[in-house]
Amino acid sequence: MSTPILSPSFAPPAQVVPILRQLGYAVLSPSGVCQLTACDLSALTALNASWHDLPPDAYLKDGGRYRRRRHSCFVVQGDVLTQVPHRAHWQPLAYNALHGGMERWFEPMAEADVQAPAWRQLLLSLGHVCSALKTPAGGAGAGTPPWFVEAHQFRIDTTDGIGRPTPEGAHRDGVDFVAVLLVDRVGIKGGETRVFEANGPQGQRFTLTESWSMLLLDDERVIHESTPIQPVEEGGYRDTLVLTFRSQAFQSS
Repeated sequence: MSTPILSPSFAPPAQVVPILRQLGYAVLSPSGVCQLTACDLSALTALNASWHDLPPDAYLKDGGRYRRRRHSCFVVQGDVLTQVPHRAHWQPLAYNALHGGMERWFEPMAEADVQAPAWRQLLLSLGHVCSALKTPAGGAGAGTPPWFVEAHQFRIDTTDGIGRPTPEGAHRDGVDFVAVLLVDRVGIKGGETRVFEANGPQGQRFTLTESWSMLLLDDERVIHESTPIQPVEEGGYRDTLVLTFRSQAFQSS
């Protein structure tokens, strides 16, 4: 018997900030993402092709071959997006017990993608959401902080029969906010998203199935994970874009 797929409850784009303040997370439909970012869906899906050219992740400690990725870093300040010189991805062991504590150097994103107008609009729009969340409700902000953004393109495949989107398990990322965008999902089952209160009993589970739907997380308040995927047809995979926003600086050893 197949496990039923639980659909998320999509947030209206205009209510993303108050919903995130209340729950610590919000889910947007593809049309909601387009409305929030002022991007056409066709401009976002034009980025999809680069997920077919991701190098293998050479750092997996569980011996798996199921993950491919690229990684680039940016700074968002107001309406200015700047790509910074290529740098390692690093997390402390406190946030990633499996792969933390070491510098991981991944190939950068393709130049055509980071120069695309839709890419700029996506990151700037999410930066505005993060800035709004840092402004007290009903109060005036203290200026727009720079957001240090790490962008991760992931493909989790079923080469070995199972792929693990979050091999480290349920976790926080050690940042302020996280955006997880489903880019594509082909020939698989599983990949359920689970979001839990970091300091409470409440949790939700659902499966993102629509290309360019998005989960936004307050990383200080919730932990998250995605369950393993298995193929229902040969060559099944799950493509995601993960964007982390941190207000102080990039995480670094």
